[in-house]
Amino acid sequence: MSLTSALTQQLTRRPQRLALLEQIAVQGSITRAAKAAGLSYKAAWDAIDELNNLAERPLVERSVGGKGGGGARLSAEGERLLALYKRLESLQARLLESAESEQDLELLGRLMLRTSARNQLSGRVLDIQPRGRNDLVKVELAGGAHLLAQITRDSTEKLELAPGRSVVALIKAGWLRLLPLSEPADESLNQLQGRIEEIFDAADGPSEVRIALASSQTLCALVEPERLAQFGLKPGDGVRAQFAPGQVLLGTAL
Repeated sequence: MSLTSALTQQLTRRPQRLALLEQIAVQGSITRAAKAAGLSYKAAWDAIDELNNLAERPLVERSVGGKGGGGARLSAEGERLLALYKRLESLQARLLESAESEQDLELLGRLMLRTSARNQLSGRVLDIQPRGRNDLVKVELAGGAHLLAQITRDSTEKLELAPGRSVVALIKAGWLRLLPLSEPADESLNQLQGRIEEIFDAADGPSEVRIALASSQTLCALVEPERLAQFGLKPGDGVRAQFAPGQVLLGTAL
């Protein structure tokens, strides 16, 4: 999915994210930028992670624990996107003015659906191997990591997948199984290695674990506190996130 399609949809559908990028450029602090954009600190981090994951290169460069709750600034790519979006705003206004009816706008909204999957990672198709009525699609993520997605042949054809095609891999947070790097890997599963960046505990359910990958993309996993305690996992620890090829959904630009 191209930078101007996936990310522009995110910013168009969620204007607070554009405000967040603008405030990061001004404030240089995640905490201050979040407050100015009307977001909670955690929501700001979630937004930054999702935007960075969709981009081929990070839009926001950050440092945990800096002045004001964590320093942050726009990368050159982020500055370019912000400038591009401001140019697109005038074009968008002209497009909406040309819509003949409210039904036209409703149709556009249905074509740009949101997803409940917390992990949305941009990548490119490397290979497609037939597996009966299914296909095993090999995807290269930003930074060079690979994963496999098992989808139906109909889905492959509907998405017009082929080597070199840009895609977004969607993985629900509850599908990720975390293990310390010292534990043996299950070779039948996808493996993404990273470092635990932050853990958000919940009083009545699994903890939310934020994992920084070497590619600067971020994974979010929902993990029961008992499992975290079993392996003594804490921020700063290296972990392996495992998930089955059948638990990867693929999306492409419209």
